[in-house]
Amino acid sequence: MSDDGHEQSGHERVPSRRRKRFPGISSRAYEHPADRSALVALRRLSGFDTVFKALSGLLPERSLRLLFLSDSVRVSDQQFTHLNDMLRDACYILDLEKVPPMYVTQDPQPNAMCIGLDEPIIVVTTGLVELLDEEEMRAVVGHEVGHALSGHSVYRTILLFLTSLALKVAWIPLGNLAILAIVTALREWFRKSELSADRAGLLVGQDLRASMRGLMKIAGGNHLHEMNVDAFLKQAEEYEEGGDLRDSVLKILNVLPRSHPFTTVRAAELKKWAESRDHQRIMDGHYPRRTEDKDTSVGDSFKESAASYASDVKSSKDPLMKLVTDFAGGAGGLGGRVKRGFEGFTSAPPPKDGAPKDSAPEDSAPEDASTDEAPPRDTPPQAEGDGA
Repeated sequence: MSDDGHEQSGHERVPSRRRKRFPGISSRAYEHPADRSALVALRRLSGFDTVFKALSGLLPERSLRLLFLSDSVRVSDQQFTHLNDMLRDACYILDLEKVPPMYVTQDPQPNAMCIGLDEPIIVVTTGLVELLDEEEMRAVVGHEVGHALSGHSVYRTILLFLTSLALKVAWIPLGNLAILAIVTALREWFRKSELSADRAGLLVGQDLRASMRGLMKIAGGNHLHEMNVDAFLKQAEEYEEGGDLRDSVLKILNVLPRSHPFTTVRAAELKKWAESRDHQRIMDGHYPRRTEDKDTSVGDSFKESAASYASDVKSSKDPLMKLVTDFAGGAGGLGGRVKRGFEGFTSAPPPKDGAPKDSAPEDSAPEDASTDEAPPRDTPPQAEGDGA
């Protein structure tokens, strides 16, 4: 039940509690600054709608709609009624007038997506439905409705199309590189859009612990009795702070092929936003309205995005981000810090406590040095998979 008496019907496990509603809310209220600046620029671009309507003829949108209609279960008053109640309530809370079609598709992999050029459709897998409880699923449904309200479905569809196209033209070196460059840029934007949608999910569910539980389950399965939210968030802190410059580079390489941020990072980002003044202002009823979107300044949005990135870099505890901050501030001894950050690739391990130090000059080696010496202890192991 929303706070103005909007009733939910049908599913007895859906808790009846009061939730705030946000009439006329603009997606700018919850969008990540980097996501918002890109969307504002595209929305204000002259001829943007015309270009994408022309492009829609090339994209397999009709095929996707027919595929889900013919081989998935459409959520309705007769099928998956509890999901239908959640969907309608999410649209009511975020004031999305037209409820998008929603399908459940057979797939053991927990996943959900919002796609479509003309009209968004939401798809959730059976793996996700079976994994999450009612409140966790409510946050996911709100997440996807947030994508629909922001217009993310258009760019998600294009990303899927271009990813498929990149595989088809992989034999053409230059063509493949050009498409991969666009795909990489779209993935960077889409990772930020996922942070935006997580915030929308929180606005719909209005239960931070449920949102956290859902992210933990996506990462570790249905074993809540074996998991702890605080310990999970500690992983995100350790991920950000740990290691040296080598690990910073590996983090970038690991995240590049992904469309979603890592789950621990998403949880930490959502918790930080939930505790922010911006979130509290929305809950108090102070947020931008859709009627004001046409007056939004592209320049201001880009400035806000740049300020957000600068703030993230400045506050980050990642070794590479610290180096960037020091470089921008003209910190002394920067070359030495870079050298120390990467010296683990080539240097031998430091002597154990109490062991005599080598008195030979740095550029000389002992005459009886052995050639079968064990590798340094800090040689990084081979990475396995992408951590998904």
